[in-house]
Amino acid sequence: MASYPLLLQVVPLAGVVDYCGRPVSRHNSGSWSSAIFILGAEIAERSAYFGISLNLISYLTDCLGESTAAAAASVNTWTGTVLIMPLLGAFLADSCLGRYPTIVASSLLYVLGLGMLTLSSILPNLRPQVQLPFFYLSLYLVAFAQGCLKPAFMALGADQFDENDPQECVLRRSFFNWWHFGMNVGMICSLLMLTYLQDNISWGLGFGIPCILMVIATVVFLIGTRMYRCYPLEAQSPFARIGRAFVAMVRKGGARSVTSDESCCLFEGEPKEKQHLIAFDQSNVEEDESAESNAQVKEAKAVLRLFPIWTACIVYAIVFSQSSTFFTKQGGTMDRRIGSSFQVPPAALQSLIFATVVLFLPIYDRILVPTVRRFSGTSSGFTLLQRIGTGIALSVIAMVVAALVEGKRLKTARDFGLIDRPNETVPMSLWWLVPQYILYGLGEAFAVVGLQEFFYDQVPDTLRCLGMALFLSIMGVGRLISGFLVAAIQEVTHRTGESWFSNNLNRAHLDYFYWLLAGLSAIAMIVYLFFAHAYVYKKKVSDAL
Repeated sequence: MASYPLLLQVVPLAGVVDYCGRPVSRHNSGSWSSAIFILGAEIAERSAYFGISLNLISYLTDCLGESTAAAAASVNTWTGTVLIMPLLGAFLADSCLGRYPTIVASSLLYVLGLGMLTLSSILPNLRPQVQLPFFYLSLYLVAFAQGCLKPAFMALGADQFDENDPQECVLRRSFFNWWHFGMNVGMICSLLMLTYLQDNISWGLGFGIPCILMVIATVVFLIGTRMYRCYPLEAQSPFARIGRAFVAMVRKGGARSVTSDESCCLFEGEPKEKQHLIAFDQSNVEEDESAESNAQVKEAKAVLRLFPIWTACIVYAIVFSQSSTFFTKQGGTMDRRIGSSFQVPPAALQSLIFATVVLFLPIYDRILVPTVRRFSGTSSGFTLLQRIGTGIALSVIAMVVAALVEGKRLKTARDFGLIDRPNETVPMSLWWLVPQYILYGLGEAFAVVGLQEFFYDQVPDTLRCLGMALFLSIMGVGRLISGFLVAAIQEVTHRTGESWFSNNLNRAHLDYFYWLLAGLSAIAMIVYLFFAHAYVYKKKVSDAL
């Protein structure tokens, strides 16, 4: 009898295979034994990506000579593209290649793009008219590869936990928290090391190390290959099925049944016995088609009902994008000294966001959730929508604080006669920016992690990569709108006087921009609460909002 549980363990998991399509069992695949390799690869990949993106505005302004507004718009457009591309990656992973092959192919392209980016910064003989196109070609190859990689990566990680097994279902919820924990560890490593190298030693080295890190990420991922749980592609593409479902939804109201007179025309000239057989066959076909159509419509509605939440979170994404653009430029004007000689790189303050996430997520997972669980009576403590809403509320507070601090910085610059001396340091400590970064980190720990789990959990099971892509596309669309908003405000304010985004930040009005975002965020918060209150979860969840 002692061997009986072991026999149960080696039974193949239904609908799950390894990377070669062979059946796998629970005891030799999945759970944290395989997810740890994906998490390790994620840490290295995030270090590579943020080693490029977080200080990109400095490279564009200091090395390529772009204006502050143009550089901010370029960063937002590129980052938005990175986060929109997962929609293509989801299609490849869910309908064409599968998640594992998509990850491998995207990783190789990623390494190529980072290698080209490094070359663009170190080749001495490249003329400006050649360097700039080559740089942007490399940059957007990274955007394409990273965008295709991300949804498959995130979905494959969550796939390692069987939602039908109570124990693994609990582990999967913790996985999303630890995923962001690891991701932010990677970001901190980038900021503490790479931004200093880029600002003080060499951009070639600052871009080359991310390329090496992406090679490491690819190797770590491949090491865990034999233990991954994979889901085979369906014979019928879920994207095609959803497309047909939308057509079926349109046609459903206009379809009409065949009348008895029309039915007689179908049977004209046939013996009575055969007429009954034809009618029986036609009835079965119609029932099958109706059942399939209804299932497709139900699947399409499951996707459509996510879009009000998706839309309500766009403003949060606009706010979230400011930390890597204008916050960094602000920091560059302030007193960044630690001790007598060391200067903190402006972009390094973003590590406070990631450090806040790293420190808070274990507290959330191990202390806050069990405490809230006692009062709410639900296993998750907070519902997914409550968690997201808390993060949005924190983003409103963050923008109010940012506006007040920027107003203080401008006043200090005026008081010390530095309005027209933009290259001199404003005698105001960089640590004034710390509160807004910490609020950003707390908002991310609530909203971003909640959104990731929400869009993974609430889409149909065959469209998990699409769910991850929808989550990422919120941030992408927010970045693109942020870039458009900056360009539009730049055009309007430049015509009427000093631009809000003047290259001389002592004459700019970033405080006005932050107040605008705070107001938009407050409105978006109200809209979100309305949609969240009306939302019905895909499956019964005891902790409704």
